[in-house]
Formats: sequence, structure tokens, C-alpha cells
Amino acid sequence: MASPRVQGYPVLIIGAGRGGVALLELFLEDPMVQVVAMADKESDAPGLELARKHGIPAFTDVVEAIRACKGYPDCIVYNLTHDDTIADEAFKVFGDKRVANGPEVKLFWQMVTNLKQIKGDLEKSQLQLQAIIYNVMDGIITINELGAIQGFNPASEQIFGYTQQEVLGNNLKMLMPEPNRSAHDLYLSRYLHTGHGRILGVRGREVTAMRKNGEEFPMELSASEMILGGQRYFIGIVRDITDRKRAEEKIAHLAHYDYLTDLPNRALFLDILDHSISLAKRSKIKLAVMFLDLDGFKKINDTLGHGAGDLLLKGVAQRLKETIRESDSVARVGGDEFILVLDDVGTEENAAQVAKKIIAELSVPFDLQGKTSRVGASIGISIFPDDANDSVNLVKRADTAMYLAKQSGKNTCRFYREVLPEGAG
Repeated sequence: MASPRVQGYPVLIIGAGRGGVALLELFLEDPMVQVVAMADKESDAPGLELARKHGIPAFTDVVEAIRACKGYPDCIVYNLTHDDTIADEAFKVFGDKRVANGPEVKLFWQMVTNLKQIKGDLEKSQLQLQAIIYNVMDGIITINELGAIQGFNPASEQIFGYTQQEVLGNNLKMLMPEPNRSAHDLYLSRYLHTGHGRILGVRGREVTAMRKNGEEFPMELSASEMILGGQRYFIGIVRDITDRKRAEEKIAHLAHYDYLTDLPNRALFLDILDHSISLAKRSKIKLAVMFLDLDGFKKINDTLGHGAGDLLLKGVAQRLKETIRESDSVARVGGDEFILVLDDVGTEENAAQVAKKIIAELSVPFDLQGKTSRVGASIGISIFPDDANDSVNLVKRADTAMYLAKQSGKNTCRFYREVLPEGAG
């Protein structure tokens, strides 16, 4: 009679306790083994329940189980009980010893238990690692030594706009703009031959990357190398720093520009003035510094509120920018005070004409939240090099001239030279 066909090596397990369950679970995962029966004197043994669940014949009579496996002449019996007579029963059926029992079964069971523990720990570690990779906020990209992308986690998908399927197997340079794209293969080849690189091992290096839609963006890259299975791989941890760069630019801007009018502040204006003075010295030309203080601003601020006052200051800044040349500069230095520098002004008369034009422009009523309001401007003027040779004194003397304009009836301009007869010098 032909032996029943099985997909793996036939096995009979005797003993359905904890060891039997562990052995059965191990064999269920092994395609080279097929458990053809399981036996235990206790009908509620956990191994028997597991065997029935998987369609494996379960017996409470060991002898009956051995005889039931007679059709499998190559069957191996694993005896996990302390009954040494089982070997004799197996000999009667199979004709030779095919029973593993006693110390060897205990050793085998310990090996199975340890293997299952190791396997469980490995699976747990693998799941934890996958969870970290798939849930981490940073992109994690793995490439081989040819530059082909091997790993691309969900964060990378969000950063670059590509799905994992779109990038796997493609060269990493698809994520780079020029000129880095063209230089990447050469850089990788040079590193593989010389071991010298400027990116590997550098944490948080700022580079420019490119999204699927062609948009370039700033990215922070930390790259490292690893050998796995005899193969060399490179891992890059990437972070889109667009928001951070914008915040840094905003902070830098606020350090040099007035938050309300977006005009240069005093510090930046003095730098601009220093540069203008240097050009004027080399070219032997004159420049004018104007210190402007609004007339009537406090009244508007007090009666209409700070919101209206802010609108007025924005309107004044806009009119000043529209009145002067592109080569000239204007800054807000606090409250309702503004400073201007007119490069290559030529004569005092030219400076006076600009000042009068500014006063005329500012005299046009402002619409502040539906209410018409008027302001004036008192302007003091100092001339380089006649009144001073440095930025600090030019501003100081224009400020002094501005107070003379205030004393002269406001809404007018005065030069620093007009202060001199009064003893300021």
C-alpha cells in the first residue's frame, strides 16, 4: 500500500503540554515538516486543542496514535513524556527506533524554546524599528553604493512629494537640483575609491533639495555609512527646514527693519549712511541727511487711538518712499521720527527742494479708518562734508536743525548752518 503523501517530513508529537505546544508551533511554521498526529492522555491538553484547530488528528491513546501513523514509514516520533515504553510501541509499528525521548527531547525542547524566544525578540525589535522609521518626523533614505534608493520612509514621501514606489530603485540624484544632480555620481564614485567625502559623518549639513513638483527647498542632511550582508549602504536622515529658514530670515529682518513700516531701523540706516559717506568721499560729492519729526501726530494718536496712529505712520512711510529717489534711503528711528539720506545731493537748494516736496506730500490729508486727518513735518538738514564727516554727527546735527524748524513755526525745514549763530557747534 502506498504511503500517504505529505508536504513535509512526517512527525508525530507525543505530549501536548507546554513543550508540545512550542514544538507544534515551530513545526507549523516549517514547510519541511508536517505534523501528522499529536497524542496526550489528557483530553484537554492545550496541544491537542491547537492540533484540532489546524486539522491535525489528536489522540488520547498513545498506542492508537502510533498505529494511526503506520502509513508514514518515515515518521519521526517526538516523545515529550516520561513514558519510556513509547519507544517499544513505536518499534512494534515502524520496526526500528525512530523515537526521540529522554534527555535529547529535553535538550531539543530547550533549543526550540530558546529559538522561539530569540525569534520573538527579533520580530519585536524589527517591529519597533519599523515603527520608528515609519513614524519618525524626519525623512530616512537608504541608498546602495550605486546611488539607487533602497529605502524611503513616509516622512520622506511627505517631504519630497514622491511615493515610495516612485523612487525605489531610482538614483538619489532625482531629489537634487542642479548643479548637485550632475555632480552626485562623480562625488559617490570618488568617495568609494578614496574614502574621502565632505557629507558623510557631518551632522545637520544644510543642502538644497528638490520636490517632485520641481520646487527647491532648504534641507538639513545627516549622512552615514553601513555595511550589511557584505554590501555597502548609505543612510541619510533629512529634514525640511523651510519653516525654520523663514523664521530665521524674519528674525534677521526684524533686527534691521521697523516692524510697523518695514523701513530700515536706526542701526541699518547708520550702516547705509556709512556706505553713502564712503562713496561721497571717494567721489568728492555732497550728501544730505534729513531728520523729520511729524507735527500733530500725538493729537491723532490720542483722539483716534493707536490703530489710527499706526495707519498714519504706514502712510507717511509710503509717501516718503514715493517722494525720494531710488538711490536715496529713508528709515524710521522711533515714534514719529524718520531719517533720510540724499546721495549726491549737489547743493543745499536741491536738499531744500526735496524737503519742501516732502512737507507738501505729507500735508495732503490721510484717510484713517474713514476719518480725514492732517499732519505736518518739521525737517532738519545736515550736509556732508560741510557739517560733519561721520554718520553719528551728521544725524545729531540734522536732529538739532529739526528742533530749530519746530521753533520756527513747524511744517518747515532748517539747515544745521542756521543753528551755528546760536552757538551750537
